[in-house]
Amino acid sequence: MDRLRISTDRDELDVDMIHRFLSQEAYWSRGIPRETLERAIAGSLCFGGYLDGEGQVAFARVTTDGATFGYLADVFVLPAWRGRGYSKQLVAAVLAHPRLQGLRRFMPATSDTRGLYAQFGFQAPARPQTLMEIVRPDIYQAQASHS
Repeated sequence: MDRLRISTDRDELDVDMIHRFLSQEAYWSRGIPRETLERAIAGSLCFGGYLDGEGQVAFARVTTDGATFGYLADVFVLPAWRGRGYSKQLVAAVLAHPRLQGLRRFMPATSDTRGLYAQFGFQAPARPQTLMEIVRPDIYQAQASHS
């Protein structure tokens, strides 16, 4: 298995590839406008996963106050590179990052990679009745139809 080089340098991110994947392939962000993604990247601690000779093949970002809370979002490995342990390397790097130590609550949201996160100690909320949300799953499509 090749080692994934993981960097938090935003200047290295292949935003075209990230946007293409998130807007066309990811179930959670289909249709996301490029401008929205760029704002999300600007407001997050981003992790790019790179392979020598291949460029960027993985991505994750954390929205955090750096002290008490972190939300792990947009975690993916490109389909051609899955099954090689890269998602584990990426999540391990996220959790080891100095800015993310000591957080009281760290949360991903997923419907298909719960097993990956469980390996790192994530579990269903102990008191889900205390969590609330506003969910707008079709917001990008609605915005596109109004522009």
